[in-house]
Amino acid sequence: MFGFLRRKKAPETPAELMMEPEVTQAAGPEAAPAAETVATPTSPAPVDTEQSAALAPLIHAETRSTDRVAPLTEPANREKPKSRFWQQLSRTRSSVTEGLGDLFLGKKAIDDELLEEIETRLLLADVGQTTTQALIKELQQLISRKQLNDAEALFEKLGNLMVERLQRAQKLRPTFTELPHIIVVCGINGAGKTTTIGKLAYYFKNQGHKVMLAAGDTFRAAAVEQLMTWGERNQIPVIGEPGRNDAASVLFDAAQSAKARQIDVLIADTAGRLHTQGGLMDELKKLVRVLSKSQPGAPHEILLVLDASIGQNALNQARLFHQAVGVTGLVVTKLDGTAKGGILFAIADELGLPIDFIGVGEQLEDLRPFEPQNYVDALLDREPS
Repeated sequence: MFGFLRRKKAPETPAELMMEPEVTQAAGPEAAPAAETVATPTSPAPVDTEQSAALAPLIHAETRSTDRVAPLTEPANREKPKSRFWQQLSRTRSSVTEGLGDLFLGKKAIDDELLEEIETRLLLADVGQTTTQALIKELQQLISRKQLNDAEALFEKLGNLMVERLQRAQKLRPTFTELPHIIVVCGINGAGKTTTIGKLAYYFKNQGHKVMLAAGDTFRAAAVEQLMTWGERNQIPVIGEPGRNDAASVLFDAAQSAKARQIDVLIADTAGRLHTQGGLMDELKKLVRVLSKSQPGAPHEILLVLDASIGQNALNQARLFHQAVGVTGLVVTKLDGTAKGGILFAIADELGLPIDFIGVGEQLEDLRPFEPQNYVDALLDREPS
């Protein structure tokens, strides 16, 4: 069931079980002569405070060595330690689950108040009006057909519907049949594009592939140096140098070099641009055309990096970048911060674009392949199915 609901419920342990267990016999030289066997009295004689403090170590030793007092054990329902992924999504999760626990506490029947609160929480989490209304409508249909009978079943079904929406848009990642496999990475400045490229290089290298980077962001100051730093960190070559302003020629040379060196994966950086900047979007189209001339079928992937913390603006970016260059997949970053997380459902539902990777931290391994089931379980604080 949902963890945030378990935390909201009142403790079931009776008050008397929270009290210190009574010690029926004090052990030690002051309790009885060493040669005598002392029977356990039914009512222990009172002792003063100083005597209790003096005998405390002996009492605990006696308790450990006999079966007079049942040993303290961990509660049977103690929750298992949560994964690092679950912990990294704590802020994103709170935007969805905050307030639902109070509403659910003690509630069995499904009513309009519950549905309205779910709708509000989904909207506040940036799921979007269209996707939220679709989810609520599906829940209402199931309720009217008597397929959902209580609040717990309602929350469980909501989670399943959210997983289904993400899974419908997902696709298997392409295999590297034509080498070099060329990936173009695009997005606006500040979305974490260059950092994402460095982490992608780390991911593919750990998969056993030979990786090369192309420094195609020739507009932003220090962008080339930043990418070279990532190349040194991952111990992989980088094509491009500071002061070289023709991004198209950089990418063309990188594609030729990757082929000559028998590189498996070439990841091309591009200049950050707003989706509303027509001139820069035309430049991005040009880069794609140049790569297609360097190798038939290239680029094999066009990944758009989105900052999850900007909410519905990320949906608009995805829509316009996709119209311009035909985005094949998404990388959603900064989900470990104050992002609301629901924008992934809106993008998957409205645009049908797969989410290939998500960023949930600063470490190299914190860029991870996206798994809809795990994401929803962590987002709703739900026990993995």
